[in-house]
Amino acid sequence: MGSNKQKREAIDAKRQAQRDDVREQARREIELSRRRDFEARLARGEVAVEPSRLAPSNSYSIPHFVERGTYQPQPFVCKDCGVAEVWTPLQQKWWYETAKGDVFTTATRCRACRARERARKAAARRAHLEGLARRKLPAS
Repeated sequence: MGSNKQKREAIDAKRQAQRDDVREQARREIELSRRRDFEARLARGEVAVEPSRLAPSNSYSIPHFVERGTYQPQPFVCKDCGVAEVWTPLQQKWWYETAKGDVFTTATRCRACRARERARKAAARRAHLEGLARRKLPAS
């Protein structure tokens, strides 16, 4: 038999091992639950996120869709015409992963209003450049 100090160390080591086993089991259950939730989301038509393809952001927080692991349909109201639309998971995947859009932005305009806004900006840019070109022409 060992000293009381040795017995106490053995008891503490056994208790620590039990706590570690409980923590590991809880971690496994959480991981299994997350995996089941993820598979259920994919079955509902959501699209998986590839975090490595996202544009870097200088934020300490993580967007909700990255935590969740999937893009899900997001309803929004167009800020120009007021039409209710849905930003689909595939549109979100394209915006965040292909176009490298900021991960904290969401859709605010419908397709028609986006096209109208692009045309308006292009016309304003063209008018601005034409004005600059006129200014640079020598006076006759």
